[in-house]
Amino acid sequence: MTTRIFASPLVLGFDHIELLLEQATKKSSDGYPPFNIEQTGPANLRITLAVAGFTMEDLQITHEDNQLVIRGRQTDDSQGRVFLHRGIAARQFQRVFVLSEHIEVRGAWMDHGLLHIDLARPIPEGRVRTIPITRPAPGGRAPMVVGDE
Repeated sequence: MTTRIFASPLVLGFDHIELLLEQATKKSSDGYPPFNIEQTGPANLRITLAVAGFTMEDLQITHEDNQLVIRGRQTDDSQGRVFLHRGIAARQFQRVFVLSEHIEVRGAWMDHGLLHIDLARPIPEGRVRTIPITRPAPGGRAPMVVGDE
């Protein structure tokens, strides 16, 4: 069963949100780290990754061509420690999101083990131009318009 997130697949300039999700999950088949994609406004999107245990220094975000690439690499701090159970991942990862043209990465921030990346598609300024309606010239000839010669 496919769940549609947006009414229109081109809301924020992603080619198709379903394709985006499919490609993101193919890059890291184990689902690590888990992520959300949320619409935060008419032309704004936020990708949130759960990166518990990572510091800002352990993470790198790059916008390469039409791809948003998030990499995480932790240093091994387990020397001298004995784990009875180790369920908190301490491994590197790479998540890739394919973006369409004109998507801007507005910023990234961390809060409580979550990495948030804000994206936006600039809305072009609307230019309104009034087109005058004129009467035909005598004899059925089209009227001259400024610029016609």
